[in-house]
Amino acid sequence: MKLFTSNGDNLNQINEKQFNLEKDIQSITESNMDKVFGLEFVKSEYSLNNFRIDSLCFDTKTKSFVIIEYKNTKNFSVIDQGYSYLSLMLNNKAEFVLLYNELMDKNLRKDDVDWSQSKVIFVSPTYTVYQKESINFKDLPIELWEIKQFENNTVMYLPIKATQTTESINTISSVDSTISTVSKEVKTYTEDEHLNGLPNNILEMYETIKTEILNLGDVTLKPTKQYIAFVGNKKNIVDFVIKKSKIKVYINLKYSEIDDYKNKVRDVTNIGSWGNGDCEFTYESIDDMDYLLTLVKQSYKKNG
Repeated sequence: MKLFTSNGDNLNQINEKQFNLEKDIQSITESNMDKVFGLEFVKSEYSLNNFRIDSLCFDTKTKSFVIIEYKNTKNFSVIDQGYSYLSLMLNNKAEFVLLYNELMDKNLRKDDVDWSQSKVIFVSPTYTVYQKESINFKDLPIELWEIKQFENNTVMYLPIKATQTTESINTISSVDSTISTVSKEVKTYTEDEHLNGLPNNILEMYETIKTEILNLGDVTLKPTKQYIAFVGNKKNIVDFVIKKSKIKVYINLKYSEIDDYKNKVRDVTNIGSWGNGDCEFTYESIDDMDYLLTLVKQSYKKNG
């Protein structure tokens, strides 16, 4: 990838700068955890049972813990390290909850946490081909992100997307006890699980608006336990809770921000919802798609 600044027709290349230390990557990420990953930062360098977690975070929407590890070297195993950290978490749930409550001044209970949506994120300037290939499982609770910095003080976080996701991690769990144990409790949700058994009219409504949203630009589809999210570079743009007779659409804007000239958006500010944002739209007919797309574009402009 090449970046340039422009001055008329003249382009000046912006060169990449290397990170000197892993600590530099960790420091800038922890200071901007909500902006980068939309997570609540809990603790840096958390040590437990001879393990040291670089960053412990909490996803307040999914009610799950997220472990982030920083690397400035190519010599590490994504699968082995990721599942070791998840195993550590699942075997010490009380300690993680206690730490969260002490540091965040909260009263979270162990049963309040959705342990099934736990995950590990690796952040590194580069990955080997083998590391990128290792995430090609449809239910892997591990994410790889590249971080780059440039001479003009620009920093970029880029998710590494799996190229093939047809196989389950359970195909190798029989020969790895740690993977097998973790897989019984941690689950990565898929789009198919949200769509199975739905009538054709709902599937058509979903697939049609899905195509339009993905065509807006750099948008990633991310299924969770409660909804299917469409995520931009900044935050969730819109979340779909799909039912057999309708689709509840949560647009990630404050109710005061949205231009709803047809008065079809419900204010859920004081009600709450599974999705992000204060704006709920009930998508019941394909005829509603064009208007819904105008609402989604408003969120994309802010969050995309």
